[in-house]
Amino acid sequence: MEKSNLRIDPKSGFCSATKTFQSLKPTVELPPQHLLLSADAYAFSLRSGLGCPDSAALINSTTGHRLLYSEFALRSKTLAAYLQTVIGLSKGDTAFVLSSNLIQVPILYFSLLSLGVIISPANPINTQSEISRQIELCKPVIAFSISTAAHKLPSLHHRTVIIDSLEFDSMMTGPIRELVRVEVSQSDLAAIMYSSGTTGRVKGVMLTHRNLIAMTASLHEGRSVRSSPDVLLYTVPFFHMIGFFYCVKSVALNETVVVMERFDLRRMLTLVEKFKVTHMAVVPPVLVAMAKGDATDNNDLTSLESVSCGGAPLGKDLCQAFTAKFPNVAIRQGYGLTESSGAVSRLLDPEECRHWGSVGRLTGVFEAKIVDPDTGLALPPCKQGELWVRGPAVMKGYVGDRKATRETLVSDGWLRTGDLCYIDGEGFLYVVDRLKELIKYKGYQVPPAELEHLLQSHPEIVDAAVIPYPDEEAGEVPMAYVVRRPQSSLNEAQVMDFIAKQVAAYKKIRRVSFVSSIPKSPAGKILRKELRKLADPGSLSKL
Repeated sequence: MEKSNLRIDPKSGFCSATKTFQSLKPTVELPPQHLLLSADAYAFSLRSGLGCPDSAALINSTTGHRLLYSEFALRSKTLAAYLQTVIGLSKGDTAFVLSSNLIQVPILYFSLLSLGVIISPANPINTQSEISRQIELCKPVIAFSISTAAHKLPSLHHRTVIIDSLEFDSMMTGPIRELVRVEVSQSDLAAIMYSSGTTGRVKGVMLTHRNLIAMTASLHEGRSVRSSPDVLLYTVPFFHMIGFFYCVKSVALNETVVVMERFDLRRMLTLVEKFKVTHMAVVPPVLVAMAKGDATDNNDLTSLESVSCGGAPLGKDLCQAFTAKFPNVAIRQGYGLTESSGAVSRLLDPEECRHWGSVGRLTGVFEAKIVDPDTGLALPPCKQGELWVRGPAVMKGYVGDRKATRETLVSDGWLRTGDLCYIDGEGFLYVVDRLKELIKYKGYQVPPAELEHLLQSHPEIVDAAVIPYPDEEAGEVPMAYVVRRPQSSLNEAQVMDFIAKQVAAYKKIRRVSFVSSIPKSPAGKILRKELRKLADPGSLSKL
């Protein structure tokens, strides 16, 4: 059914006939599906359409060296020709990329995309067994790695190429070889990304060029017009979905990207001042540190206009504390999954950004429905249920796992997110928690995220996580892991009392353990399975 033929509530986007929520954003024009087009070529075409003069594409934050877009394009093409003619990579091959954030990585990504080679990036600090599992999934013919991680890789069809080497530099800047143009279809695989594995075994998410093109078009449609390029600092890893996609969208939007190899809060703030950064993409722990710590006191951050944040929901109290400290910096929270190629929803303009606690309105390439987990019926606005989304950015499936694909991609192209959400009367999406992570206390459902937001609002608490703890009488009780401020004398009873005054009786924290840090994924998601191991009744004495 065409969107134009539907009766849609102009405030919420809800269609009572289909029980779906439509995007309130302008319709995004996508290239015809039959058109031969790779994600990198599409990004370059959008930048060209902006009519921008040559400007810095990438800045090496360590050396200060600026790589212009003309140089970026030339190096990508030179590297692609080398990989094609000398190494022998061809369309449909898979390349495993094991690297931290280096200025060479976006160039490598664009080269591989142009050749129709499937990119499979992974975290270089992964263990050898974790890497073996990922290689088992994506079946690469070649690996590109930083020198410190190369020893973890097995022998593949082609030898491992070391990214931080003089040899790799020569591949990008050496003699220009003839490049045979590769015909890439939008339906061809562009990447195999890895789901975080926080609730189960890691899965390989298959994304097509069409998926990336749809996401790029969505952000290009909502871009702001300015006289000089935005300067972005990415603290998110290039091997994560956000970092990977941002490499593509930054070219389309003519952004200047400051590349930071290893995250350090104080260095990040120094770079904002040094390079007059206008926008940052961060994970929630960074936002918490900026709002609650004193590290920001010695830097001039007046250039900063907005901070984009995803990976985990932000509480209203945290947003309020951040805004009080940085009144001129907008928090652009978004919600997305690896399986959706990135942002399903996001906060955009200043008015939207004032909806603290929300992850924004649906982007122009998605529709959604809220489904009752028990009955399977779609629900109206303001009712909680599992979020399902559909659109051209939804993944092709999980590599080598038909069962997981069938369970996640259901009838008519709907993607089950596994997240308990609701959409309010104005079309704003709110994430309550993961369905699988709800604590079952005497039949009541307790969302850990709600308690975590309350705990983080305490002035003496730096960070916190809540998990279910087995209880003979109640089934499960909420247990909090708490990171106190240095020199804090906060005790268990005070923590429990602080929460008890703010929630219903069934949501009370029943156990507390103080720890030095909360284990999290690179995207900032709490690794609850690690905390559950610690919370095993037999191991509590070790804390």
